[in-house]
Amino acid sequence: MTVAFLLPVLIPTLAFSPTTTHNSPIKSYPHVQTIQKHRSPTIRTTTSPSTHLHLFVLEKAFEEEGPLGKGITVGKLQIALNVNALERTSKDSIFAILEENARAGNDEDDDGFDDDYEDGYGDSHLSKMCHQVCLALLRKSDDWIAACSESKWFKGGDYGKTESLYNQWADREAAKFEKEYIPEEGSTLSEGKATVAVVSIILEIQGDETNFERAGFSIAETKSVLTSIASDCRVEGGDCLNGFEVFWTPSEPTEVLTERD
Repeated sequence: MTVAFLLPVLIPTLAFSPTTTHNSPIKSYPHVQTIQKHRSPTIRTTTSPSTHLHLFVLEKAFEEEGPLGKGITVGKLQIALNVNALERTSKDSIFAILEENARAGNDEDDDGFDDDYEDGYGDSHLSKMCHQVCLALLRKSDDWIAACSESKWFKGGDYGKTESLYNQWADREAAKFEKEYIPEEGSTLSEGKATVAVVSIILEIQGDETNFERAGFSIAETKSVLTSIASDCRVEGGDCLNGFEVFWTPSEPTEVLTERD
């Protein structure tokens, strides 16, 4: 997992802090000697990092290649951005765009994204949603304050493992919220309050070419990740996008999230 901050902002409750592994140092005690009697020699084998890399390369070598490369990738991207009081009441705000797409997928009058190719081959509604959310975030790049990303690659035949990880990441994000809330269409705010918004996107996409590396290390690298997702999700009319979910907070119009939160 790669984690970094665009500005020196700490948002500990939203898991933007770097993950650190603390390994105890190995200490040697010259005055202690281990004595073994009548014990058969033990042959120990270890696998070096280079061997792991070699096996990984061999594993990929026999994979069938598709439009976006080999295998399947599950990825996650989180971006925190400032939303001022005036923009929060605007129909072009990041909240308005996310709510509009969420309502499209939860409309009781149709099948939402279940019938994803209602308009015919090459017009995936789910991929359109992914594309629109990525573009909306790219247009708000001046307001970004933090970002992070991670991904995991699977062999093409590991459908079960791929789906399991995708569901785990989605459920982990969903569990952070007390309830799922999507404002009704036409509801407006008379007065907005400035807030920090955190948007999390999780996707399962075919191939290994979609870039999830180094989001948050710089504005340019974060844009590169979003641009890669936005373009790849529409390859072959969205056929390469197996799954996509987006979460954001705050969802209630009166809620306010600060950088300290």
